[in-house]
Amino acid sequence: MADEPLVLGIETSCDETGVGVVRGTTLLADAIASSVDEHARFGGVVPEVASRAHLEAMVPTIERALKEAGVSARDLDGIAVTAGPGLAGALLVGVSAAKAYAYALGKPLYGVNHLASHICVDQLEHGPLPEPTMALLVSGGHSSLLLAPDITSDVRPLGATIDDAAGEAFDKIARVLQLGFPGGPVIDRLAREGDPKAINFPRGLTGPRDAAYDFSFSGLKTAVARWIEAKRNAGEEVPVRDVAASFQEAVVDVLTRKAIRACKDEGVDHLMIGGGVAANSRLRSLAQERCDAAGIILRVPRPKLCTDNGAMVAALGAEMVKRNRPASDWDLSADSSLPVTDPHVPGTAHTHGHDHDHVHELSKDNLYS
Repeated sequence: MADEPLVLGIETSCDETGVGVVRGTTLLADAIASSVDEHARFGGVVPEVASRAHLEAMVPTIERALKEAGVSARDLDGIAVTAGPGLAGALLVGVSAAKAYAYALGKPLYGVNHLASHICVDQLEHGPLPEPTMALLVSGGHSSLLLAPDITSDVRPLGATIDDAAGEAFDKIARVLQLGFPGGPVIDRLAREGDPKAINFPRGLTGPRDAAYDFSFSGLKTAVARWIEAKRNAGEEVPVRDVAASFQEAVVDVLTRKAIRACKDEGVDHLMIGGGVAANSRLRSLAQERCDAAGIILRVPRPKLCTDNGAMVAALGAEMVKRNRPASDWDLSADSSLPVTDPHVPGTAHTHGHDHDHVHELSKDNLYS
């Protein structure tokens, strides 16, 4: 294990300041500082608030992760950071911090993709990813079906949401039901006491002429909101638990149905589910049930690794080091719309065929103390 690359990963794409330390596929530390409570009173994430929270939490969280891992910053083989997609200001804080540490330590810097990181984190739970891997990523900002023949260099989008992401729909329905923010955990909890068949809410993009792998949750969100409004206008009590269960069932039914179809169509016998919504208990149970019926092996990380975290970034960074992928340049920038087809952002000098010495001469003197 000592020969495996030791990498620190920094994740600041939204409202979690995550710092992880990974050696190969072994998780050594996963430190998180969340600003979710600061956003709750606004009913959603406020980018400026998130950026300031990252700035305040960054150094203490990095120090906590290194201490938890029992390693020195000088022992690291690389620094990985989420370069995108995400909130521009929040990403900039993480990228700037990663550059500073990498430069001072004389270590290579790897700007990696947030979505590819969500796939790679499963290596910390279930070992090396099969190639190719079919991944269903569901979160507040993303609902995607991805085929990854090589997580470090070849990730192919098969389908994505055309409007609201699944997690976004959970938050909006929770707001209509006056359940607070974030909506996913509370809806999941209430749904366990409700009847998922009580209300037949629509399943978006499941018709014979609809895109096979794309998702749409905007129509579902509107249908649920109008159903609740009609009940209130009639002076009737809204059965919150049944609404939560029926809404949740509509979401996970579509997600799992399309994921299984993609596995069958592509001849892939493994399905990995990641992203914050992958912590949803009904999504996990229905996916397991349908994968078992289809002869597909399901891989879902434990809930803490599904939400945004630094461990997933470190996991992908370690894989980059292991496979000798080119490091990023010092002019690495945050890209709020970085496409998933770019698992990482390689140095420009390398891409032009030059022998690129990533580690700046000054940084070799090890400024970090």
